[in-house]
Amino acid sequence: MIVLQLLVVSLLALLAVRLWQVQVVRGAEFVEAATETRTRDVMVPAVRGQILDSAGRALVRNRTRLVVSVDRTSLNRMEGNGKDVLQKLAVVLNRRPADLRMRIRACGPGVTRPCWPGSPYQPIPIDDDVTTREALQILERQEEFPGVTAEVQSVREYPSSTAGAQALGYLQPITQEELEKRDGFKAIFSGVDLVGRDGLESVYDKELRGVPGLRRVQVDRLGKVIGVERQVQPTPGDTLITSIDAKVQAVTEKALAEAMKSAPKADGAAGVVLDVRTGRVVALASAPTYDPAVWTGGISEPEYQRLLSGKAGMPLVSRAIKGEFAPGSTFKVSSISAMLRDGYPLHGHYDCPGSYMVGSRPFNNFHGIGMGTLSLHTALVKSCDTIFYRAAYEQWLRDGGLRPRGKTKEPMATMARAFGFGRPTGIDLPGESAGRIPDREWKKQLWNTTKTENCKRAKSGYPEVAKSDTGRAAFLKRLAYENCLEGYQWRPGDAANFSIGQGDVLVTPLQLAAAYAALVGDGKLRSPRLGWALVRPDGTMVKEIKVPVVGRLPISATERAYIRAALSEVPSDGTAAGAFAGFPMDKLKIGGKTGTAEVYGKEDTSWFASFAPAQKPRFVIVVMVSQGGMGGQTAAPAARKIYEGIYGLGSQPQGKTIRAALPAHRPASDLPMIKRDGTVAR
Repeated sequence: MIVLQLLVVSLLALLAVRLWQVQVVRGAEFVEAATETRTRDVMVPAVRGQILDSAGRALVRNRTRLVVSVDRTSLNRMEGNGKDVLQKLAVVLNRRPADLRMRIRACGPGVTRPCWPGSPYQPIPIDDDVTTREALQILERQEEFPGVTAEVQSVREYPSSTAGAQALGYLQPITQEELEKRDGFKAIFSGVDLVGRDGLESVYDKELRGVPGLRRVQVDRLGKVIGVERQVQPTPGDTLITSIDAKVQAVTEKALAEAMKSAPKADGAAGVVLDVRTGRVVALASAPTYDPAVWTGGISEPEYQRLLSGKAGMPLVSRAIKGEFAPGSTFKVSSISAMLRDGYPLHGHYDCPGSYMVGSRPFNNFHGIGMGTLSLHTALVKSCDTIFYRAAYEQWLRDGGLRPRGKTKEPMATMARAFGFGRPTGIDLPGESAGRIPDREWKKQLWNTTKTENCKRAKSGYPEVAKSDTGRAAFLKRLAYENCLEGYQWRPGDAANFSIGQGDVLVTPLQLAAAYAALVGDGKLRSPRLGWALVRPDGTMVKEIKVPVVGRLPISATERAYIRAALSEVPSDGTAAGAFAGFPMDKLKIGGKTGTAEVYGKEDTSWFASFAPAQKPRFVIVVMVSQGGMGGQTAAPAARKIYEGIYGLGSQPQGKTIRAALPAHRPASDLPMIKRDGTVAR
């Protein structure tokens, strides 16, 4: 009996300790677990904000669709990884089970699209355009479709189709890695939200996405909803108003497409329209382009590969901000400014021979044509190269030539950087290229990086090239030998090529547009912006997006006016005269500079950098056509079409008058008015 009593007391003591542990020590944990079994927190996605143009027209908007999604984690817990569920779902959606299985597998190396690039723990949309009947078949028979949901969601719509695709960007599911890396991101991510992957969608993703709501529902043991316990409404995303004008954008896109058709070997083009006074972007186009709607509902493998294909022209890449090209003679505005800062007289006279000896090598004018003695004004209008060769060579000699003495001045490279070349403009778009301004220090760094390979090639040559072009292989071997020994030297030819925008100089179309805007405007270099303002859906202002001033050109207003006056004669009496033959200069005086940049083994890059009206510039338009030939042959005619579209000049082939994209002949100066109901006041 004593033993039995001790055993009973011990058991009671053990039970008391265990009860204390369950109810006190781990009480909160078990309460939470019990609650979790009868309630579910459902994140309600917020409606993503629209992207509007400067007149309030939708560039990107939302439309609702019935979307069927699958919880892959739930399927994988079922027998056969949910094979039976997918089989039934395929019958309802009239799809093949194999197609559904492909859509829910994780993207990765060796996995072709369609696949799921987002987090494996969020619902995976497998059909974003189901009928109401199909959705009801799923919702009313949840016991047959565990882990499958059908609900109304908003998807992105692009009214202008391909226009401005690279600038607008696209949406994709967020990955698990991003969820884990971004602090606090899980708290604002609904599980079905998408995030911006490029363009404005990416830069302003946080503002556009809004804040998801919360719906806490009561469920039975089968997971069926039996009631709503708590509900917090989502906060819609802000509307982004841009400075883009949809009509000007359409005119620019059309002009680029026609320019590429006119040049048989053209493989890409870009067009930039800037407001000179504000630095805002009125149009930003790149060709070839694509329709961002391909991302909606999942992209196929062939279409995805096409977007990345060099053969298709890499439509995903914006050549306006990422394309780096030698600028040719459009760069001379920087070189002539460097000459003026270095003491060359503004009103001096300069010899323009057909050829000029730079060291031991002759550098020729176009076709070797001499033009006699010219002013700097005429040198720009007629695009005399030898005047710039001579100035660059003289500056190179004053810096010490091949044996520089102490710190060098390098006037042309210094001025180019003051114009904003060699660094990103800072535009509110991701992935902008910096371009390249070569100088002595850059040459040394390049030599250190490439010396080993050059010395190796100096011995082995280029047998792979010799199979198709022995002359090219011999040239490359000789070049490798020279670079192995003396590749660190800034040669006189490097300086001469630099002065006319050739050689190793690279700029983007946007950089050139920003530089010209500063030159013909108030002398201030601005960082262009597409975003103009963020407003709430009811029209309440959240923030106006300012255009920052990032520099000032180191030349006087008199010098800028002199250069602008010279450029104003290029379309009427200079290298662009043919492209603007018959243009009503009495109604709209245009200024600009053509550029023809040589590219080894390819056709020339065609450039035209311009502004209008010439007396008081309001627009800067830059057009670039890769492998387009001469600047006055391809790029200048495209720029002319853009001006005609903006101002309503000229006529269409059918004899109809062109309607002005901007009837007021200026960019919008006031933000569009958004009413409380979200509509735009016209």
